Formats: sequence, structure tokens, C-alpha cells
Amino acid sequence: MSAVHASTRKRRQPVARGSTRPTSRDVAQAAGVSQAAVSLVLGDKWRGRVSQTTAERVRDAARELGYRPNLAARNLRLGHTRTVLLVVPALTTEFFAGVYTGAARVAAEHGFGTVLYPSPEGVGPARDPFASAQAALDGVIASSMAADALTAIRGDQLPLVMLDSDPSGSLGAATVNLDIADGIRQITEHLLSLGHRHFLHLAADVPSWTFDVRARELTTRLEAVPGTTLRTTHAPISIEGALTATRTALSAPGPRPTALVCDDDKLAAGAYKALRRLGLRVPDDISVTGLDDLALATAIDPELTTVRLDAELFGEHGMRALLAVLEGRTPDAGDIPVQLVVRGSTAPPRSS
Repeated sequence: MSAVHASTRKRRQPVARGSTRPTSRDVAQAAGVSQAAVSLVLGDKWRGRVSQTTAERVRDAARELGYRPNLAARNLRLGHTRTVLLVVPALTTEFFAGVYTGAARVAAEHGFGTVLYPSPEGVGPARDPFASAQAALDGVIASSMAADALTAIRGDQLPLVMLDSDPSGSLGAATVNLDIADGIRQITEHLLSLGHRHFLHLAADVPSWTFDVRARELTTRLEAVPGTTLRTTHAPISIEGALTATRTALSAPGPRPTALVCDDDKLAAGAYKALRRLGLRVPDDISVTGLDDLALATAIDPELTTVRLDAELFGEHGMRALLAVLEGRTPDAGDIPVQLVVRGSTAPPRSS
């Protein structure tokens, strides 16, 4: 008979309660079993090794004593910290806050902590936030960044999941993406169905794969429709930057576009201000679309037609993918669907 099974035959002994924190030895004494049996039961590895009755007795003893496992010591023994680092370009957008919320929720369900780290260089190389990240972390999730920008943090050891990143340039890391290309397709089909043929693209002046996808998809969709025109102007992702770029583009000689496609909602809000200063009305003179469906999409007037990106769901999928990598499994494939939300900022052009 194994030591574990033999120990279950011991009589349960009372344990004196004191001010000190109870240990696994105290639980073993109270339940009349060995510490090995306590470890198996509280680690949920008892099936087939101790009886159901013994497992219940150990759990009852632990509950009566108020015993809590020393997770820090356990993790050190196992070589894991159960801590994940989430790297984002900035904390100034509601989108990345949503990504963190979703990721942290799934992590907590699996006993992991999540450390949020905004890269001081934006989408560029991220500095190591710890003296030795590889010793302090079990894995890294990086949103809207290039894989080689994480060398200082990840080295060649830590498991990595890339969010909103080029699958072909992820250096072997798992990727989780929103279906941005389909979002642009939905916007383009919506505007074309309204009768728009002359477009201005207010593109984010950020060297990022996700914005390259938006530009490429918009160009491809419009090139397939005879009689369409597309002009592009770039702007930093800020209200003032979008205002300046939009005003300059629309003040240039030539036919005025009837539809303004913005890379995100913040750019659209800046474009609204530019249009008002130019004496143009949305959507009577020009239709405007965004992408993200941030809170400001319904704060501006008229409310913004945009593509809803579920940031919390995005974070959840990213964390589940990392957990799969940590467990040696292949993460689920497929991009996360997005949805066009039609509001008051789009209408048929006056020429229709």
C-alpha cells in the first residue's frame, strides 16, 4: 500500500488554533492524513490516488482551519510566477483599456495576474519594465506592435502572443486579430450603396500593420468599382492633427470628396471640427465614417457611423491564446468578427 493510502487510515487529530497561519502540516494532522495527501487534494490531483472520503476530509479540515496555500512558494518551486505582461502602445485610449479588462478577466479565472505596461516608445521597441522580465513573467501579450519590438522584454524565452499584428511577421509567435479588412469592406460597401464615388481617406500617421491593412483594403475595394476616386491624407491620431489634415485636404483644388473614411473615431472627431470650420455639414455635404466605436462616437453630433471593435473580447481571446501556448496547445484560429454600426453621419451624396 502506498504511503499516501496508508496515511489515510490515521485517526483525525485535533489541532490547536493559534494566531499563526495554519500550514499544510496542520491540515494533515487535523485530517489524519499525510502532507502528501493534503498536497494532492488541494492541488486537485487526488483522483485515483486517495479516496473521495479522504479528499472531503482534507477539504473540510482546510476550511475549518482557514488554510490558504502559499501560492508564492508553490510557484517558485514550479518555476512559474503565474504573471502575464500585457504591452500596449499607450494608455490614453479607451480601446486598450478594454483589451486589458478582457485579458485580466480571463487571466484571473485561471489564477494568473496581469501586469499592464504601456511602451514608452509607442509602436517602437519596448523597454524591459523589470530588471529581469524572464524571471518575473510566464508570458507576454503585445497589442498593435511588431514582434521584434519586444526583444528587450521577451528575449528568446518567454511565450508570446501578438494582438492586431501581422501574422507573417510575428517571428513564430501566435497572433490574434480582429477582422479589420472586413470592417473596411463593410464601410466601403455601405458608402458605395449610398451612391458615393469620391472618397477621402484620413489615414493614421502610424507605422503599424493594422493601419496598412485599412489603407490596402480600401484601395482594393474602390479600384474594383468603375468611376470611383480616392485621395489619402495622413494625420497623427489626435483631434488637432485630424482637424489640420482634413482642413488642408478639403481646401485643396479639385472636386470635393463626398465621403470621408477615417482610420479611427478620434480622427473622425477631429474631422468633424474641420468640416464645421469650413462651413460643411455632416452628412449633408460630406459623409464621415470612423472605426472602433469608442464612447465619443455617440457623443458627437450627428452620431458617427463606425465599425465596432469589441476590445474586451479581443483581450479575452488574446489571453486564452497565451494560456493555450503555456499549456502546449495550438490557439484557436480565425479573426474576431467586427460589425458596422450605421448612425447619422452617413447619407447619400447630394448628387444622388
